[in-house]
Amino acid sequence: MLKKERVEWIARRLQELYPEPPIPLNHKDPYTLLVAVLLSAQCTDERVNKVTPGLFALADNPEDMQTLSVENIDQAVRSCGLSPRKAQAIHGLSKLLVENYEGNVPEDMEALEGLPGVGHKTASVVMSQAFGVPSFPVDTHIHRLAQRWGLTSGKNVKQTEEDLKRLFPKELWNKLHLQIIYYGREYCSARSCDGRKCEICTTCFPDRSKPFVHKKS
Repeated sequence: MLKKERVEWIARRLQELYPEPPIPLNHKDPYTLLVAVLLSAQCTDERVNKVTPGLFALADNPEDMQTLSVENIDQAVRSCGLSPRKAQAIHGLSKLLVENYEGNVPEDMEALEGLPGVGHKTASVVMSQAFGVPSFPVDTHIHRLAQRWGLTSGKNVKQTEEDLKRLFPKELWNKLHLQIIYYGREYCSARSCDGRKCEICTTCFPDRSKPFVHKKS
């Protein structure tokens, strides 16, 4: 199967499997999504969804969040891991949103990346899922699957993002990002598939005889 054929078949199959993929992090607005995505670093979405109700009961907007102490935020998010750093970032970005953006999350990639604790992937998720701006957030999981499926030879998530954006139509990016995440969790995780077991891997590379070796991001 040629790369163009793989790209078209993968997009079609993922659309069949996940026609309307839900956003996995519970939120009510761009701010609560931003905080939830920040908390999801090196933490499962399931754990974040258990933690955020308690945090947002204390404060669910930047005005109220900035009045909390970093220690109080830390205590509320401790089970997410890396809590001191995340708490400091949540407090700091909330303060900046109030001071510089009238308490609103900016609909701008560069402005988002300028907030404490907000990297390119987090900003891309917010642009995509909160504002509907075509983005293709790539984490280590999508990076791994894109390699398995022969969509990139990228050694890092930045190059993989560039490759995926080049291969797939812009109108598919926001949904496709989620579809790949759900497929990876259900069928093509690091443990359940070595590049020779799931439907997409075996369809795209039926003659693959050895476990696929990834290039780490």
